[in-house]
Order: sequence, then structure tokens, then C-alpha cells
Amino acid sequence: MGLSISAFFPAYNDAGTIASMVVLADRTLRALTDDYEIIVVNDGSPDHTGDILADLQQRYPRLRVVTHPTNRGYGGALRSGFAAATKDAIFYTDGDAQYDPRELALLVPALTPDVDIVNGYKIERHDPLHRIIIGRVYHHLVRLLFRLRMRDVDCDFRLIRRRVFDKVDLREDSGVICVELMTKIHQAGFRIAEVPVHHYHRAYGRSQFFNVPRVARVARDLLRLWWQLVVRDEFRRRLRAQEQLVPAARRDGQLVVETAPSVRVQQ
Repeated sequence: MGLSISAFFPAYNDAGTIASMVVLADRTLRALTDDYEIIVVNDGSPDHTGDILADLQQRYPRLRVVTHPTNRGYGGALRSGFAAATKDAIFYTDGDAQYDPRELALLVPALTPDVDIVNGYKIERHDPLHRIIIGRVYHHLVRLLFRLRMRDVDCDFRLIRRRVFDKVDLREDSGVICVELMTKIHQAGFRIAEVPVHHYHRAYGRSQFFNVPRVARVARDLLRLWWQLVVRDEFRRRLRAQEQLVPAARRDGQLVVETAPSVRVQQ
């Protein structure tokens, strides 16, 4: 097929799962396209993640590793991954193997010419009960606050056209980057398709999110982001200002100001 794909995984203390993620991603991508790359962002892991990745690079020439000397947070890892990607479309999911990279094959057909991003949504969430309850509350709160019309804001299994990032700039370092990403995608008018994917129990390690200080930080960051993107409407105002600065072009001797076409988000 003609689509080139960058697949990347943010990894932090994922020594027990990252090798299987790289191997399965490579097999899947080889069946989908001749033009692909795999990137792992090692976000300052103190375990053996770095050693495993160094070994994998000897066997998988299309694997690149971006290493953070210190932990920058989930948002920092995602921003590094998006910045490192060079292909037409960018796929990412977490390095902890709670999603199956082989299901990238379900997302690619949904990336039709009129779609800019394919977002997975969990068929069923396989987590401890307290995480399921908190996750549902978080999902409904975020949908309400940020006016997001989608099934699963918190499903980190996405295929995005790289050109989206010509408009969408990401600034968050924490886990609220997913809300920032999807809110800005909605506000920029990009078109979204949604595909069901499987979610699995965590087989190795433990979540970095569910502790009181981190939850408090997320609540603070969400409120700040809501103020910036919804109340002050800063991102859309910046987009409108940029459109007005698009250079004018002359056609048939007349001055014509070109602006980006408006598109409608698919419901």
C-alpha cells in the first residue's frame, strides 16, 4: 500500500513487555506497508528497558530509540515520539502491552482519504475495579468539560496523519496530553473515525497514574487546560490568527487571500 507509517511506543519501566511490542509491531507493519519505522521513547526508565532496546536494535534495523536521560512524564514521551516520526501516518500505543499492536491492522483501513485520525475505543476494559470506576468518571467528566464527541478519550491506540501536527501543537508533559490532543484535533476540525480494539490486563509492572499526588496533579492540569482551551478558547483563536497570516496569492492579475478550508468533524 502507499501509506507510510511511523509506529512508536512511549516506555517507562516496560522491560518485561517492550520486546514483544517491537516484534509484533514489526511483523504487523511488514504486512501493511513497505515504508515504515518503529520508534521507542525510553522515558528515563531505571530498569532494563534501555538494555533490551539496545539488543533489539541489533536485530531490527527499522527500530530507532529516543532516550530521555531523566523522566519527562507521559506527555513528554508522546511529544518526543510525534517529533521523531517521519512517515505519512503516526501510530502509537503504550509500551506496557495492554493493547495489541497487531490490531493496528484494524485501524489502517479506516484511515480513508476523508479521515485524519483513527481512534481506538476499548471493547471492554480489563483493569482492577477501582481503575474501571475512576476511568469511567474521568471519561465522562472530560467529555463534558471539553465537549468531546467520542467513545473513548482515554484509549491510547491511535493512527494519525502526520500533517495534523502542522496545526496541532502539544505542550503538556503529564497524562492530560491525551485530552489536549483530542480537544485540539476536534477544535481544528479534523475528521475522526473510531474502531473497537481489545484491552488486556497489565502483565508486567504497575500503573504510574493511580496514586494520590498524581491524581491531584492531573485534576490541576485538567482545570488549567479547560481554562485555556474551552473558557479562553486560546487554541482556536490562535488558529484563526494564523489563517489570516497565510500569504496572499495572485491569480489572473487579482490578489486572492488563501485560507485553510473548513472541515466538519464526523459524528
